[in-house]
Amino acid sequence: MTWSSYSSYLLIVVLIVLAPGPDTMVMLKNSLSGGSHGGFLATAGIFVGNVVQGTAAALGLGVVIAQSQPVFVTLKWLGAAYLVFLGFQALRGAWRGDYSGVEAVKHQRAGGFRRFREGFVSNITNPKVLVLYLSVLPQFLDPATTSAWHALLLAYTVAVLGFIWLMVLLFFVHRVRTWLERRKVRRALDGVTGTALVGFGAALVFE
Repeated sequence: MTWSSYSSYLLIVVLIVLAPGPDTMVMLKNSLSGGSHGGFLATAGIFVGNVVQGTAAALGLGVVIAQSQPVFVTLKWLGAAYLVFLGFQALRGAWRGDYSGVEAVKHQRAGGFRRFREGFVSNITNPKVLVLYLSVLPQFLDPATTSAWHALLLAYTVAVLGFIWLMVLLFFVHRVRTWLERRKVRRALDGVTGTALVGFGAALVFE
């Protein structure tokens, strides 16, 4: 593993991380309904999910899962169903349009574990994350010269950069919180977020 090859890997990972996906939508959904605290907990759950999947891929367990058709298909359907479930939650909020401002945010903080769980489960049941690790990591690893530590370094780079990017987005959401709390804006964002999550779930099924 050289700095040159690692720099090339970083460039690819940055481009992947910046692309909007289910992780972004789950973080946004929780930051809108639970404030910065809720968004952070969802992001922490996503990070842990990424670490688990990255570790599995780096240590060879990911290949076993990917090659086991029943396990992979089951994981895909669970992931799709969960994304659609989260999407319908956001769409229901947009349809009702019943937001009670800051007090609702404080109340929602009591469900911190639920927000962490949403981030973790949405990531860990998304087989596309595992496929990403299995398709990108081998291109930068030479079995003759690299070790499991090199594979783990590459895998955890994805998790760390993904966490940093979601925290940047969360900071931006916090900065425009007053504007986002307007009822029409909030309903529109819930509608977009919910539609995107349902779309990601449907895409996962048909891919």
